[in-house]
Amino acid sequence: MQAVKMVVTGPFSAGKTQFISAVSEIDVVSTERRITSAAERVKETTTVAMDFGRITVGPDLVLYLFGTPGQRRFDFMWEILSEGMLGFIVLVDSTRPETFREAKRILETFESYASTPYVVAANKQDSEDAWDPEDLRIILRMKPDVKVLPCVALDKESVKNILLELLYSVLDRLDGAAQE
Repeated sequence: MQAVKMVVTGPFSAGKTQFISAVSEIDVVSTERRITSAAERVKETTTVAMDFGRITVGPDLVLYLFGTPGQRRFDFMWEILSEGMLGFIVLVDSTRPETFREAKRILETFESYASTPYVVAANKQDSEDAWDPEDLRIILRMKPDVKVLPCVALDKESVKNILLELLYSVLDRLDGAAQE
């Protein structure tokens, strides 16, 4: 059985915990705590260390999903959680343009940790005011080869599609390295 570590990261309240919960075959191990600051009341709780889930992809492949905290005060966990990852997903709330700069900063931080494949997931595509993934690509100044994919973190099939796209990118990278 091959175990693969994937990290789900992104700004505060982008939907990382929901994303992992949508597909995890185990109860998600979560370090959610109540938010006490009125300034951060976009939601009631926040991840302070990590979320952990697991999904079996096939008879010989298991994905371990590690969700990062989104708030800067907990960013010391990012490097720890990135150790050993084979790929990562940057989840962006495509209805909140005020978080796009933070998403770009997080993406650049994770790129600096490891040269691994990643995808950008444009979350909340079921919302009327969601930015189109291609518009998000432009505003985030993504390279043409980076996949910017539509996502609804509450929808299991949507989340599976994001994970499969990342897995294909990882396998392409591994195949390329094996042929060299």
